[in-house]
Amino acid sequence: MAAVTAQMVKDLRESTGAGMMDAKKALVETDGDMEAAVDWLRTKGLAKAAKKSGRTAAEGLVAVAVKDGKGVAVEVNSETDFVAKNSDFQKMVGGVAAAALGVSDVDALKAAPMNGKTVETVVTEAVAVIGENMSVRRMAVVTGDTVVTYVHNKAADGMGKIGVLVAMTGDNEAFGRQVAMHIASTSPASLSEADLDPAIVAKEKSVQMDIARESGKPDAVIEKMLVGRMKKFVADSTLLGQAFVVNPDLTVEAAAKEAGVTITGFVRLEVGEGIEKEVEDFAAEVAKVAKG
Repeated sequence: MAAVTAQMVKDLRESTGAGMMDAKKALVETDGDMEAAVDWLRTKGLAKAAKKSGRTAAEGLVAVAVKDGKGVAVEVNSETDFVAKNSDFQKMVGGVAAAALGVSDVDALKAAPMNGKTVETVVTEAVAVIGENMSVRRMAVVTGDTVVTYVHNKAADGMGKIGVLVAMTGDNEAFGRQVAMHIASTSPASLSEADLDPAIVAKEKSVQMDIARESGKPDAVIEKMLVGRMKKFVADSTLLGQAFVVNPDLTVEAAAKEAGVTITGFVRLEVGEGIEKEVEDFAAEVAKVAKG
């Protein structure tokens, strides 16, 4: 039997788009024969799925799940919203979210067990069946005494276009849900000023400095203007500093204090964030789905 090398596995993956373990198994089953390995993958539907891997998958669903003080949110992408409404796709996404409760990052999630296979294999096989590119794009985790979930544009139980998790001390789930809805609406950059990305703060400060200098006012006045504007920027960018949508007279932090809880963390995932979508009209999308 020919030895299966890492380079052979790499070459087969690149030519077919199959997963690493699938590529290795194909080579083992075919005694290292590359062409036969490609055919083996095709018979399993795995090479067929690979042909679709270049298409943009910017639709899909975010699913949330909670167990024993741990909350997870996962984004599983598809090419079209038609597939996101498919009950089989939704069932798969729910399974991925359940698997995510046992891991801490997306790489571990792809390798996690699901229905006797790995999550990555389940998704790859679904690509071959459904006929669209799909991917488990990302996941996020929060832990706390209480973890509350919310999904916006709900497609099925625990999944929709936006998924939010809120971790807090204290037991006030009704308030936690209000905060989760607030987060879905306002998309804060961080929990508090201490958590803000220094690069974002520095960039905003530079922009505000340039704006202030355009006024032609003395440096002492510009410095005071900058302090005020940065204070507002921080308040608008952080969850605890934002005006609470339920009661704009209070910040979220003040509202939490009144509710007897402390918010310790949050997650907000929205389908397709950061993905450059292909512009396609509705008729073309329908035609593509019809062709398979």
